[in-house]
This record gives sequence, C-alpha cells and structure tokens, in this order.
Amino acid sequence: MSVAITEGIRVEAEPAYWEENSAPAQGRYAFTYTIRISNLGLLPAQLLRRHWIIQDGTGAIQEVEGEGVIGKQPILTPGDRFEYTSWVPLRTPIGTMRGTFLMVRPDGTRFRAEIAEFVLAEPGALH
Repeated sequence: MSVAITEGIRVEAEPAYWEENSAPAQGRYAFTYTIRISNLGLLPAQLLRRHWIIQDGTGAIQEVEGEGVIGKQPILTPGDRFEYTSWVPLRTPIGTMRGTFLMVRPDGTRFRAEIAEFVLAEPGALH
C-alpha cells in the first residue's frame, strides 16, 4: 500500500494480484488497485483528471491520462472520502504504478494530488 498527502488530500493505493483475469503462459498479468481519497483539509476539492505512469518489469512505461476516475469527478468536502477499484494489465509479473489527480478548489485553484508509487506483483514474484 502507498500513501501520499498533498494540500490536505490523502491518497491511499492498495494493489492486489487478480489471478482470475491473468494468463501467465500468455504473458498477461492482471492487477486490481483500490484507491481511497480523503479530504483531511479545510477546503473542498474536486477531482478533475487522472494521470498514471505504469511501468512493467522490463522497464517499459505506459502513461494513462483522462477525465475523472471510473466515469466520475467526485467533489470531496472536508472529511469526505471517495473509494474506487480499477485494474491494469501487465506483460510481466511485477511492475509499479504512480501518478497524480488534478484537483480544483471552489475558487478555481488547481493542484496535483500525488499518488505515491506502489508495486504490482504476482505472489511469488518478489522472492
């Protein structure tokens, strides 16, 4: 699990190997990740965009950018928490993810909430 706090926005990421959607013999490894976003600050913030940097075990990097998360652009008032689960395929049994969420305050101020790097690993891949 990884944790980062940026301007009062706490982002936790918890990855897991998704065996049912993986096919190691075909070079396909699937991982889920649950993201928990909490507003620990005093001001509301809305998540506008996501930017992911995904690296597999060969060092190949894929960047994913887009609006919102799972089709939503949640507004988090102080004390609110938003959670979602998504997934990512890799060609190797180990990799990493990190990124940012573009957030906006009611006054139009924008900032990037950090998503600290976390490891995606098939059980046994770290031995």
